[in-house]
Amino acid sequence: MPPDNLGGMSDTPGIVDIPEYEDTDLVAAEGLLGEPAFWFFHLMATLGDLDADPGEYGVDPTAYEAMTERLGDAEQPWPVIRVPFGGGHTALVVYANYEDENDIEFRVRHPAWGRVGYLADFGPECTGPGLSWAELTTIADSVPPDATPEDGLLDPAQRLLILLPALGDAATPHDAWTVVARALVRCGISEGVADSFARELLGAGPDASGFEPRWTVGADSPLPLCSSDLSPRRVPLALGITADQAQALAAALRGVPASNTTR
Repeated sequence: MPPDNLGGMSDTPGIVDIPEYEDTDLVAAEGLLGEPAFWFFHLMATLGDLDADPGEYGVDPTAYEAMTERLGDAEQPWPVIRVPFGGGHTALVVYANYEDENDIEFRVRHPAWGRVGYLADFGPECTGPGLSWAELTTIADSVPPDATPEDGLLDPAQRLLILLPALGDAATPHDAWTVVARALVRCGISEGVADSFARELLGAGPDASGFEPRWTVGADSPLPLCSSDLSPRRVPLALGITADQAQALAAALRGVPASNTTR
């Protein structure tokens, strides 16, 4: 059984303080990510296929059952995975376990905002996509040089996979599956199925209509907008932040210093 005390940033071991979730106890869950069972659950849950055989992917069925119970337990603090990236921003993946439903929430925040930006949701009602391929890979690679494990997830392969379900982009490179497959193997998925699993993951997403989302920057915001009707990013990400904050977020999503951007 994965440990309940996962490490964190507050006086209570494991508990994470995120003001936008003020009515909910959150526990830092990065300590679970060394378990292949976590990755199998996370990726299959966002695919909507929890009946797949974990053994076919090199995952121990008993560990998978325990992970499923832990990540969906409404009586425990909600697990959260934090992905710090450029400019003090953090992407969040929150396992929101209500009494009557479970939801996996993909968010982005900055401590100066006082709000979160919405990327995607996987639950009774799915929304997304929330990231382009360029943004996903930029965040995965943009590990802050001064970050420590107490700040969140630092391994680029894990950072890529944890946010992968939020991806939706017609401009995703045709060979992107090779990047995803390498990350899957690094995270404990069987090498024999990694290629096919990567292709399956890249062919899925919150927009199940078969429509290929496109990303464009308009005249009113430096933040790219998504063409999918299901995407929270039909409007600028973290709507309501200041113009300077939007510029800083856009720069972080591009992987460049904010001072290098122009309005």
